[in-house]
Amino acid sequence: MQFSQYTNKKISEVFRELNTTENGLGETQAANLIEKVGFNEIRVKRTNLFDVFLRQFKYAFFYLLLFAAAFSFLIKEITEGIVIVCFIVLNVLLGFIQELRANQAAKILQDFIPERSKVLRDGKEILLEKKYLVPGDIILLEAGDIVPADLRMLEGTNFWINEEVLSGEATPVAKNPMALKTLQEEIFQAKNIIFCGTDVISGEGKGVVVATGKNTFWGTIVKLITQNPKQSIYEKKLFDFSKSIIKVVVPTIAVIFLIYLILRGLGHFFDFLIFCIALIVSIIPEALPLITTFALSHGALKLAKKKVVVKRLAAIEDLGNIEVLCADKTGTITEGKLALQNVVSEETEKCFLYTLLLSSYQEGNLEQKNSFDSAVYQKIPSPAKMKQKLSQFKKIAFIPFDSFRFRQSGLFRDKETGKYILIVKGAPEIVLKLCTFFPKKLKKTTIEKQIQKIGREGQRSLLVAYREMATKISIKEEERGLNFLGYFNFSDPLKKSAHEAMKLAKDLGVKMKILTGDSFEVAGAVGKKIALIQEAKKEVILGQELEALPPSGFSQACDKFNIFARISPATKFKIVQTLQKKYTVGFLGEGINDAPALKTANVSLVVRQAADISRENADIILLEKNLKVIVQGIKEGRSIFANINKYIKCVLASNFGNFYSIAFISLFVPFLPMLPVQILLANLLPDFYLVSLITDNVDLAELKKPKRYQFNQMFPLIVLLGVLSTGFDIIFLFIFYHHSPAVIQTLWFLESVLTEIALVFSIRSHKFFLKAIRPSTSLFIIGGFVTFLTIALTVNKWGQKIFQFTPPRVSHLLIIAVLVITYFILSEGLKLSYFHLHKFTKTNTY
Repeated sequence: MQFSQYTNKKISEVFRELNTTENGLGETQAANLIEKVGFNEIRVKRTNLFDVFLRQFKYAFFYLLLFAAAFSFLIKEITEGIVIVCFIVLNVLLGFIQELRANQAAKILQDFIPERSKVLRDGKEILLEKKYLVPGDIILLEAGDIVPADLRMLEGTNFWINEEVLSGEATPVAKNPMALKTLQEEIFQAKNIIFCGTDVISGEGKGVVVATGKNTFWGTIVKLITQNPKQSIYEKKLFDFSKSIIKVVVPTIAVIFLIYLILRGLGHFFDFLIFCIALIVSIIPEALPLITTFALSHGALKLAKKKVVVKRLAAIEDLGNIEVLCADKTGTITEGKLALQNVVSEETEKCFLYTLLLSSYQEGNLEQKNSFDSAVYQKIPSPAKMKQKLSQFKKIAFIPFDSFRFRQSGLFRDKETGKYILIVKGAPEIVLKLCTFFPKKLKKTTIEKQIQKIGREGQRSLLVAYREMATKISIKEEERGLNFLGYFNFSDPLKKSAHEAMKLAKDLGVKMKILTGDSFEVAGAVGKKIALIQEAKKEVILGQELEALPPSGFSQACDKFNIFARISPATKFKIVQTLQKKYTVGFLGEGINDAPALKTANVSLVVRQAADISRENADIILLEKNLKVIVQGIKEGRSIFANINKYIKCVLASNFGNFYSIAFISLFVPFLPMLPVQILLANLLPDFYLVSLITDNVDLAELKKPKRYQFNQMFPLIVLLGVLSTGFDIIFLFIFYHHSPAVIQTLWFLESVLTEIALVFSIRSHKFFLKAIRPSTSLFIIGGFVTFLTIALTVNKWGQKIFQFTPPRVSHLLIIAVLVITYFILSEGLKLSYFHLHKFTKTNTY
């Protein structure tokens, strides 16, 4: 990366390489550089709306539906044609709208960077529009500024940067201008680089621009998130599934048609051609896209009641298929802010007092940008009393924190006693070296061991020491021989729901992986607290170690480890991509650093407080920070998946059974077993009923493990049920063979629709139907209505005229009822045998 080449160079070397000075570039020089390197902006290719629209027509299923609609209009089945066209239009519009939303991400990134910056040009300070910045420009920064480009730091006073947008960690980072010993490519080690997009939280600083626009680290993130839009698991599997149907149906019809020509010649050629086309249409589950849309909308409403916003409907279904859930620890598993855990001191009140003196605490104002001081403020014992004591001291001199000293110091005068007090606080390993005097119960070696132990547990420490004097002194000269006063321990606490969420995830078979920018110790400690790992040394891997592995080793490590520390945005992106080769991956994040991984994950989730760019790339937004909601969403997604699979199994088993029965029997009887218009009606009525499956209840046993959208794996059961259906069609024909063609066509229509309705109550669960969870009320009501409508159409004069039915006799209806009941019993037995042989609950066969 471009910034890395400047990490181990001295300032003089950086100036020489960039052909600049401490006074900045000249206007002419800067203008020439603009011509050479371009403007400091990130340009992305805008997606043409017409291209987005055309992408909606790339699926084979679309053309199957289009063909079905055209044929329906051809044979004057206007209602059927209109319904199918509605299916097509609805799905095209949904896909178009969803892609348009995704294409807003780049614009948000471009708008994030500030428009103007303080720049030195020819030694003069000017306000310059950020697009005109070039490498070599000297930038002046102060608290509240957002960094406009990648800078090599030159100088700073109490200069702290918030890099949360890149690293995901809220802890402030101190920058220093010193050249590093070795070249550093990771943002976490680049302590002398100020990155574009980060913000200054305190102090003042100066830096020289080393990279602009697409060459910044920020630019690499933009490149990752503006790649091709992802395709949902459902869309991929549906595409393969539709191709499988075409491969089975078209050759079969071609063979049937050729056999017909051989046996019958060209007589009734056109009628049989229409009949064959009707058969092709009949096998298509044309309501699948609509049923899927209804199911997802129903799930979205249920999730909305739990304060979950779904941006991409298909993501709900994909959510149920998640096998690996990756989360950025800070702000998701933990609270994302430091909390004071305890104070180790024999004089606790004095420890608080001296710490507050050495901060920006003024007149009782508890607001503080420094996260360490903020955590201390929140735990002040007796605030009113503390405020009174603080007023007794007058600040004489102060040295702010910097990354050379790793401490800050201040000299104060006690107004009551007249004594001077030197107070020092900072990194324990640094301040301890300045201490000479310790309490009797706290030896120096004991303190060192305690702090090391706390560090291994993922906590951070801040040590306080002091020295009392009778006269005013120079801080730098007398910063020695200090008295140890105590130290504060800070942690980023877990969310209250974290443990419960982890338990639910485990119960559902979802693997959790933490991808964090935090340290090895902190990440390992969090992992142990939520029982994700047992030993950090063996179960946590650093980003640098991971990137050093060969491709095969990288892939194995992604699978093996559950906690990844010091992970850069690019590495997060790479981990998610690697895991996707084997698993369905969900990613939960909130910072801009998470945007690339969110973009590529099968399902991307963020919290409401996430950065704009992360929310834009997310599929699901959580209005409450609660992992439990996500796991419940996974359960909801699996329920939706189960109900859609019920539809597919039921409709295809029936359709394939009727397809083969009618196709082959038509070769051996002197008339069409069912008229084209009757075939289409027999296809439409059950679809109307099967829509109610989206509200059906699902057995918990079917939700314990993640499911995959492997439609083709359902074919064995579908074929077996289809064969059973064909067998009953042959029995039906044997019983009614001597009746007129009109009677056979009417009764076959009744048998086809009623057996499909009966099959729903068997196929809806792998358990014995009486032991399965109770069907939803709508399943009963709509099933009863469709049954009534099916029979009514055959006895009503209007139905007889339009669909050419013949009124069935009561005795015929009783025979059909016996056949339907027998079919239900045998299909139930076949289902139970199939699931028993395949050990359904252990192998995820669905």
